[in-house]
Amino acid sequence: MDPAKFAVADPARTPGVAPSPDRPLHGAPFPPGRWHPRLYLAELVGTALLVGVGLSIVIVMFGTASPVAAWLPGVGERRFLTGALFGSVGALLALSPVGKVSGAHLNPAVTLAFWLEGKLAGRDAAGYVLAQLAGGVLGALPLRLWGALGRSVEYGGTVPGPGISPTVAVLAEAGVTFALVGLIFTLASHARLCHLTPLALPALFSVLVLVEAPLTGTSANPARSFGPAVVAGVWQGQWVYFVGPCLGAAVAVGVLRLELTGPRRVLAARLAHFHLP
Repeated sequence: MDPAKFAVADPARTPGVAPSPDRPLHGAPFPPGRWHPRLYLAELVGTALLVGVGLSIVIVMFGTASPVAAWLPGVGERRFLTGALFGSVGALLALSPVGKVSGAHLNPAVTLAFWLEGKLAGRDAAGYVLAQLAGGVLGALPLRLWGALGRSVEYGGTVPGPGISPTVAVLAEAGVTFALVGLIFTLASHARLCHLTPLALPALFSVLVLVEAPLTGTSANPARSFGPAVVAGVWQGQWVYFVGPCLGAAVAVGVLRLELTGPRRVLAARLAHFHLP
């Protein structure tokens, strides 16, 4: 494929800018077998913060006897607001120093998508996923401090809704992850829109949580579900939150490779800080 067709310029090829020989977020580590523990640590910290802060919002919004239910009795309104706030946490992390270091995937399904797109080497993708899962657990541990309020909603854990079959649950999780990866990759591939990538997360999650939460709780992130499952000891249907998001991410990458709207493809495994090499 001719690189000249891409709409986004590669910073490492910009005249007057010396390219870095080691470019793990472009899928070009140097030397090829190099590990990048600094990036994995950033993913661990970022995922822990996403889970700890994001699920605290879930607990406050939906925990039994939470005063928020009296102030905002409409379940749909609380779902919409919860999604917007959770997405805002992710956006702030993407714009933070954590996102500057690792790209702020904070989600094994997003990392899978970037790996399938060739923007992460296999060993880096594995390092990211392990760090994200560990971060999910570390971020969920402090949720025990919420006491009975947290326990009433399994510390923000996700399980398929009553009467929801495994097939429907997997497809629902695949659908929301397809939307997430599709939005990230579409915005990140446009020079004029890439800076909006993290800013679009609150709007996206507000809609996804409002619509899909009754089916599976709207995870779209294996690490986000894995953490509270470990802390609460609730494993009912947890495989759904690995299979569904990974399926949705893979399908999103496949559809984007069809280039139905032109040859626009992401050039770096980031959600922000695209000016970096």
